[in-house]
Amino acid sequence: MIVVLVVLTAWGFAISGAAGAQPMSRAEARQRAEMLSALGKELFSDPRLSGSGKLSCASCHDPAHAFAPANALPVQLGGRELADPGLRAVPSLKYLQAVPQFTEHYFESEDEADESIDNGPTGGLTWDGRADSGHAQARIPLLSPFEMGNTNADEVVQHALDGGYGPKLTAIYGEALLADREATFKALLKALEVYEQSWQTFYPYSSKYDAWLAGKAELTAQEARGLKLFEDPEKGNCSSCHFSVRANDGTPPQFTDYGMIALAVPRNPEIPANADPAYYDLGLCGPLRTDFLGRADYCGLFRTPTLRNVATRKAFFHNGVFHSLKDVVAFYATRDTDPGRWYPRRADGSIAIYDDLPERYSGNINIDPPFGGKPGDAPRLDDNEIDDIVAFLATLTDGWKPQ
Repeated sequence: MIVVLVVLTAWGFAISGAAGAQPMSRAEARQRAEMLSALGKELFSDPRLSGSGKLSCASCHDPAHAFAPANALPVQLGGRELADPGLRAVPSLKYLQAVPQFTEHYFESEDEADESIDNGPTGGLTWDGRADSGHAQARIPLLSPFEMGNTNADEVVQHALDGGYGPKLTAIYGEALLADREATFKALLKALEVYEQSWQTFYPYSSKYDAWLAGKAELTAQEARGLKLFEDPEKGNCSSCHFSVRANDGTPPQFTDYGMIALAVPRNPEIPANADPAYYDLGLCGPLRTDFLGRADYCGLFRTPTLRNVATRKAFFHNGVFHSLKDVVAFYATRDTDPGRWYPRRADGSIAIYDDLPERYSGNINIDPPFGGKPGDAPRLDDNEIDDIVAFLATLTDGWKPQ
């Protein structure tokens, strides 16, 4: 039986292998990657790959909105009839190229790899880090009953073939590919993955901040104050998780440490699943991720996203509970000093603080600055300082051009 070469990296190396297969030259690998990327771009915007025939990847990851939703809904509708709500806010697909594979014990660099700086659970794609590659991530929405709504991989393949993608697949992988439905599905996933590795589209580093970093732009006084507050460990302390330093190879900051953190954002009643008082989205310990079910120390943890293009979003955090970037920064500053601003009150008038996380997991909640303090204390950031940080965050939006 002939083993079909089906899964190629962007550099053109065979993953599956085949008897007698020869390594491709650099030029051949580049051409293969370009063909895969072009195919992936088409697939990304094609609603025919969905069970409904009406939902594409781009429907929720809009290229015009930093590959995040164009609307302010906390969760999107999908499924066969486009009537099934999701469970989490749709994240952006930009600046994922450097996200490490998920590990329970992450060390910041090889030079510091000792147990004293174990950062704990880190990395992986999606809010709970359960996908370690672009093709694994692409598989999730295609087969999710409340996203693209396909029953199985074979159905996705049939949609692609009915859509006329057979010749383009065989041009890349050879005529034998289509005889193997599993191989064809993997080829589709690989095309999506390679497209999402296109730096010009997904990580162009074209913001005002990047121009400033390169000495080609000046921050306004407010933006500069915001950056200082962002990095001040006694004020915003944002950069403790949203790193604002270059990588060791000189790459501009990613504005994330890729870590898992429990912020205890308020429960969002606009998510239909939350109508069940017994339902909780606990991130790393379930329900969508299942390998850490029962790990109490992981409950409530979600991956820290990049802040690049954050000012373009219309729904924030994993549950889309906030719709204003100013509210997001204010939440950090006043979650503990003014909890009544964020959490609902019970029938007896008491504040249901941390209402979207069962009390038994409250020890997981981050209390580093600007969190901390007690009700009535002065917050670490006042309104003007919050505005300054928001102004700085707006400099992280791609596509900046000098006036």
